[in-house]
Amino acid sequence: MTINWNGMIAFFGTGDLKKTEHFYKEILGFTLEKDQGKCQIYDVPGGGKIGFCSHIPVNAHSKSPIITFVTDEVDQVYEHVINRGLVIQSKPEKNTFFHIYHFFVQDPNGYTVEVQKFLE
Repeated sequence: MTINWNGMIAFFGTGDLKKTEHFYKEILGFTLEKDQGKCQIYDVPGGGKIGFCSHIPVNAHSKSPIITFVTDEVDQVYEHVINRGLVIQSKPEKNTFFHIYHFFVQDPNGYTVEVQKFLE
């Protein structure tokens, strides 16, 4: 059986759609593709979609889940994020175990957002 998939959306709970929209649209620069009232779906450049819904509980714990976005421009994203007033615990760094260069930031819901590039 062959199925022609049209993409994927990962949905997460939010307590505040406006703060979430500000983070993903204004700070990260994602396009709001669909506003369904209780859910907002953003297009992730490079592939995939991420959605946030007010009727789903926020399930953010210590680094779980981790929402990772991949870019070769980790340093530029880091500078952009801190210039927008967000507090980040550490600067981008190499992780030799996973062969990546990355940093973490918390979104308004408490989810850990990782910005990384693969080091091949």
